[in-house]
Amino acid sequence: MQLNQATDYAFRIVLHLACLPSGQVVNGQTLAEQENIPQRFLLKIMRSLTQAGLIKSYRGTDGGFALARRPEEITIWDIICAIEGEVTIHRCLADRTACSKHCTHECPVHAVLGQIQAELVAALRQADFATLASQRRTQEEMEGKR
Repeated sequence: MQLNQATDYAFRIVLHLACLPSGQVVNGQTLAEQENIPQRFLLKIMRSLTQAGLIKSYRGTDGGFALARRPEEITIWDIICAIEGEVTIHRCLADRTACSKHCTHECPVHAVLGQIQAELVAALRQADFATLASQRRTQEEMEGKR
């Protein structure tokens, strides 16, 4: 499984917003410049994040974007699902009829992959953006002391 570039950009966007004071609005151009994301691509990603209820969009001269939820309520899994849809590590985990052998029971490979998938999703759901923002601030402080 490999996440696409849009998902990487979405991680950057949400982390950037999570590092700001609660409710602070940032315009798209500033986000694009500070996170090195093409502006047209940023706007497409922001639509997906807004539709998923993760980002709020504000119009007008003072418009821009802010988190729609608290950073501790947004996880890596939320971002992946918003951008890529729910990801599975094997097609039979998403659709039991995808097995070309047409098994009526769960084969040993399916069982192992199912367990790995469950562990992966659990770990991605535990990685919240409040924790990631705190780690980023610590890194920036350490880099500033050098």
